[in-house]
Amino acid sequence: MFRKILIANRGEIACRIIDTARRLGVRTVAVYSRADRAARHVAMADEAVAIGDPAPKDSYLRGDPILRAALQTGAEAIHPGYGFLSENPDFAQAVTAAGLVFIGPSAQAIRRMGLKDAAKALMAEAGVPVVPGYHGTDQDPAHLAAQAERIGYPVLIKAVAGGGGKGMRLALGPQDFSAALQSAQGEAATAFGNPAVLVERYIQRPRHIEMQVFGDGRRALHLFERDCSLQRRHQKVIEEAPAPGMTPQMRAAMGEAAVRAAEAIGYAGAGTVEFIVDASQGLRHDGFWFMEMNTRLQVEHPVTEAITGIDLVEWQLRIAAGEPLPARQQDLTITGHAFEARLYAEDVPAGFLPATGTLAHLRFPDHARIETGVRPGDTISPWYDPMIAKVVTHGATRAIALRALETALTGTEVAGTRTNLDFLIALTRHEGFGRGDIDTGLIERDLPALVRAARPDPRDRALAVLGLAGLDDPRIRGGITLWQPLRRTIAWAGGAAVLEVLGPGAARVTLDGNTHEIGHEGGRWWVDGAPRPSRIVNHAAGTSVFGDCAVTLTPLDPLARGGQETGGGLTLSPMPGVVKAIFVAAGQPVAAGAPLAVLEAMKMEHTLTAARDGGVAEVLARPGDQVEAGAPLIRLEEEEGDG
Repeated sequence: MFRKILIANRGEIACRIIDTARRLGVRTVAVYSRADRAARHVAMADEAVAIGDPAPKDSYLRGDPILRAALQTGAEAIHPGYGFLSENPDFAQAVTAAGLVFIGPSAQAIRRMGLKDAAKALMAEAGVPVVPGYHGTDQDPAHLAAQAERIGYPVLIKAVAGGGGKGMRLALGPQDFSAALQSAQGEAATAFGNPAVLVERYIQRPRHIEMQVFGDGRRALHLFERDCSLQRRHQKVIEEAPAPGMTPQMRAAMGEAAVRAAEAIGYAGAGTVEFIVDASQGLRHDGFWFMEMNTRLQVEHPVTEAITGIDLVEWQLRIAAGEPLPARQQDLTITGHAFEARLYAEDVPAGFLPATGTLAHLRFPDHARIETGVRPGDTISPWYDPMIAKVVTHGATRAIALRALETALTGTEVAGTRTNLDFLIALTRHEGFGRGDIDTGLIERDLPALVRAARPDPRDRALAVLGLAGLDDPRIRGGITLWQPLRRTIAWAGGAAVLEVLGPGAARVTLDGNTHEIGHEGGRWWVDGAPRPSRIVNHAAGTSVFGDCAVTLTPLDPLARGGQETGGGLTLSPMPGVVKAIFVAAGQPVAAGAPLAVLEAMKMEHTLTAARDGGVAEVLARPGDQVEAGAPLIRLEEEEGDG
């Protein structure tokens, strides 16, 4: 076994690899871009080396600095994770040429599976079923159109160097073919630098089922299947193992085909053979075809680990270290069922656009396996995939595992960025998905219902008002003081409510025309006489209540309109606080909206801005000063006509 490895990746997969390496006594070296210097994987590793600027092309996609980091730190091998350089044959070859071990297949195996057309021709030679289609090199439009007629419509046009749904178009008939071809070739050229396409028969009710394979360069075996049919725009959303409706006969046929595929190229390490399956008449042993092979570990590998009890990363390290396969095919069995849901920072109503933001609060339930590369307080960067975590559950049956997934997702708490959490919860409650009646078109068919905004419970909104007022301590403090009247208005961005403190442990909140009685008893909140299984959490982004549907109230920024400027040009402090910074000096010109100072108040920093154009006449405060509400901080020169 290796003494030290370098992980040429980031995020949750880097953390996942470190976990196994640590258990095996293997030291780890992390690499990081400038944007990731405080990332979780950097903190977890034994050593860390900077490799460049935030953009992947300037860091994680640069093989040379990664190789230098490995050699300088004494690493014996490099684990590429997935994405970035994991399926780059030139990088794998460079690692080997440098005298290091690439924890993955050979460069030759990666190349042979790298182009879809060549891979399918190879698989056909090996006796692996492939979808009827054209995978040749003649890219003349007239020739491709003739091939489409031969195959039979509808057909799917796919970039040979594609992935992630890019360079893929559907042609339902001859009238659609020319436009679909031009569109696919154009996108393929932009995304991959290669406009070549292949043409295949389009499966009307497809399922995406893949087989996990492992090889040691001499023989291979499979660790059963995963169903990845729940997709949106060819991106996987929820994966599971085993596949619903799978028969022993079909599993054996798919497994044998996957093993033939791996052994045909002398495969070593972890790989996935992906099949397209015709589900129009159920799962049949003659109704699946090779789609592609991913020559790396898959994002969804935890579901296979859950049903087999095998640590796939451990197997990767052992095989790369020269061991033979740790098991025989007959030693492997399936236990129970597992699901994985991908939690992303994304704006679902805006069309699943990636979102950014700081994770002001992040909490996961204890009963699920969580794969994550972030912590509370981390920022979701625009530079990389916006995955927050993978939530994995396992149960004795599919129904039990699915209910566990729903419970785990409803118990997940995120604040500070938009996420797809409600969308994932809606999927776990989808009737067809619950029955296992799935195909790759399920999400698109039912998308309006799945993305419908969940309505927060008014009782949880009342609890959020309590938290925003700072009264989320169960021993609700009552009475009248100089700073907190018995009855007061609580305002937030987008709304306001009236809060009345009735005494120890009791309050009343009136909002949206309704009044709610709140108390705390027996370790839980009670609203309107009924217990609420909700948690109030105050964080840097405001106050959230996590229950059936999360509610977050964002405090009004009293400085949203800049500082309070008097007629004499004075910028006043709008509240008591500490002056953290002053950005201007006497005699300096400023424009309207320019930052003048930073005030820390209520554990948050607020930037005061200039209310108008002008020159700074006088700075009346210094960093570190404690100031009261109304204290003068900056005085601008008088405008013409003042006084």
